[in-house]
Amino acid sequence: MSENNPQGKRTARDRMQAERERQRSMDKRRRMLVVLAAVVGVLAVVAVVGVLIGQNSGSDTNDKPVAFPKGAVGEDRLALPAGKAAAPAALTVYEDFRCPACGQFEDRFSKTINELEDAGKLRTEYRLVKLIDGNFGGTGSLNSANAAACAQNAGKFVPYHDVLFRNQPPENDDAFAEKGHLKDLAGKVDGLRGKRFDSCVDDGRFDGWVDASDEAFGKSGHNSTPTVLLEGKNILGPGSNLTPESFKQLVEDAGKD
Repeated sequence: MSENNPQGKRTARDRMQAERERQRSMDKRRRMLVVLAAVVGVLAVVAVVGVLIGQNSGSDTNDKPVAFPKGAVGEDRLALPAGKAAAPAALTVYEDFRCPACGQFEDRFSKTINELEDAGKLRTEYRLVKLIDGNFGGTGSLNSANAAACAQNAGKFVPYHDVLFRNQPPENDDAFAEKGHLKDLAGKVDGLRGKRFDSCVDDGRFDGWVDASDEAFGKSGHNSTPTVLLEGKNILGPGSNLTPESFKQLVEDAGKD
């Protein structure tokens, strides 16, 4: 009977062809949905990983938010002050607690600086950097600077600063990386050692602040420590013959201007 009905055969073939087209279209749509779902899944994973990285990056020193020590001064609040704010002469000292030249400077000049500060003739701004960490590796410059900022928070920066330099290790010895050692040294300063100081040191509370101070030093045009500026003028550059006596005279002259 079908041989006598060619029109029926064509209609059946057309229906079969249409069904195959419909199936191909549905298969294509399913494949697209599968691919789209896979892409969405990958993007979701990437987003979650990004969030986790963002959260964990806070443990990276360079990404820590900047917490400022109490009493930090300067427009950028990156300097720790010593002496009376109304003193007529201003000294700026860029230092690294691991830096041997800084230790030599402090050994020779700290007594005179402290005397001038106590006499109300000099105010000093200390800016802490981590130059030696960059040169030799390690974290002693960073950790000691953070500990000094913790001491500033307790109102004990100057005596702790002096203790660190009196106990300065050799340049290639990263002893200041040991936070326990930094806490032990705090025991040499009356009233400094305690839970608050220890927690501040252990947490690296001011690591971000130290990083910001170090970055500002890199942009300052100075490239060595100690850099010592009196009223903005470098008084300890190459070829300097500065002595405690000549330094004292410079301070007194600056106070008269």
